Amino acid sequence: MGAYHRGEARAVFGVARTQFQAIEDFLQSDDAASLTHSELEERLRTDGRELLRQLLQGHLELRALREERQRVIVGSDGVVRTHVEPSGRGLMTVFGPVRVPRLAYRGRGMSVLHPLDAALNLPEEKHSHGVRRLAAEDASELSYENALASVRRLAGDEVLAKRQEEELVSRAAQDFDAFYEQAVPVEPMHRTDLLVLSCDGKGIVMRREELRKPTREAAEQAQHKLERRLSRGEKRNRKRMATVAAVYDVAPFVRTPEDILQELRPVQDASRPRPRARNKRVWASVEKSSEEVTRELFDEAERRDPGHKRRWVVLVDGERHQIGRLRAEAKRRGVDAVFVLDLIHVLEYLWKAAWCFFEEGDAAAEGWVTEHALAILEGRSSYVAAGVRRSATRRGLRTRDRKGADDCADYLLAKRDMLHYDVYLNDGLPIATGVVEGACRHLINDRLDITGARWSVHGAEAVLRLRALRSSGDFEAYWPFHLRREYQRHHASRYATAA
Repeated sequence: MGAYHRGEARAVFGVARTQFQAIEDFLQSDDAASLTHSELEERLRTDGRELLRQLLQGHLELRALREERQRVIVGSDGVVRTHVEPSGRGLMTVFGPVRVPRLAYRGRGMSVLHPLDAALNLPEEKHSHGVRRLAAEDASELSYENALASVRRLAGDEVLAKRQEEELVSRAAQDFDAFYEQAVPVEPMHRTDLLVLSCDGKGIVMRREELRKPTREAAEQAQHKLERRLSRGEKRNRKRMATVAAVYDVAPFVRTPEDILQELRPVQDASRPRPRARNKRVWASVEKSSEEVTRELFDEAERRDPGHKRRWVVLVDGERHQIGRLRAEAKRRGVDAVFVLDLIHVLEYLWKAAWCFFEEGDAAAEGWVTEHALAILEGRSSYVAAGVRRSATRRGLRTRDRKGADDCADYLLAKRDMLHYDVYLNDGLPIATGVVEGACRHLINDRLDITGARWSVHGAEAVLRLRALRSSGDFEAYWPFHLRREYQRHHASRYATAA
């Protein structure tokens, strides 16, 4: 750096040096000596943030001083901007507000171009990408009120308002689909590893105008029984269904029916740890249809196994329409997938049947369920269905009293082609939808189902995308991708050649 440039640097960073000297003088003072460590932390947090703001401001001023006037600037419209003049814009950063001086290239009736904005990759709005990231990370985990408080504790009270925070969260999530359309690196897998797919549905309480038409009409026609809260059944017409998807790789894990029953007990045997699910990706959408999410699920699976050379396992919970969508998509793509019914849903039906034969709370019911679960795990689901129905008939139960037994028998017979657990266990296949159900809890319940929350489709979708990125371990890779897309959108696309 030449003497001229050194002189520039000393001039623009003079305010920051004065601030640093003030901090140093204070720390040497008697006043500082009387403070506790926590009081010193708070003072330095505030003064230190101001020092960093002034350093950033100095750097921006130095960049502007060094900006060379360009002979020709041509916009994407092919027109040369002939008039050049100094200009400036504000930027709210994680350290506080700064001013960005730069040259503006103008032409009559043409958009204004700022090459230094492109070099700095400045956002269109006043908040920096650093503030955007803070808002996105906090709002994906906390309510907007708590997220706003968290951002303000770190960056200052003046940095952000709630409406601005919601806008930043939406902008932060906008490249989600584009990110996953590229080849996102995954951990290397063995050719024998299973490729597991699963999906589920979960309702989100929406603002009335954001409900789908049939649900909105039902909500408008409903009459509330109570004035200040919704009664049982009334919440159903306040929700819009989100589709949750999961795909992961896992090594086969051979087990016996007895092993499964042992795993279901409160105290489990840790001597045979199950293989860890790898390359797990989970996501959810309230904006897209369930058919669209199903296609995305198979798109992700085919990115991992384009030649369909691995064994595909589709875990389902028994919902008829869901199974139909998954089967249709597998057939359309020529995938010979194994469909496996979630064991936990089967056990729920067994318990419903058990209460037809035992008094509520009778400990003998547990033994009955265990016995019949073992038979199902051994591949004898049709035998169990017939036995449950015969038991209800022999006992002379009335129709309403045997409903649980009949429902169980009907369920086992209707799903028997997905209940070959003896084969699945011998082949080392998973038999439970725990991954996607965990995704439902994490992506939706823990954030979007908080008390009093009413969502717009756009707002819920943004939060779901950010939570999915973090839950799948992809946020750190996504963020630089998002910033590159921001550069292309707001800068490179405005010039005839790269800015």
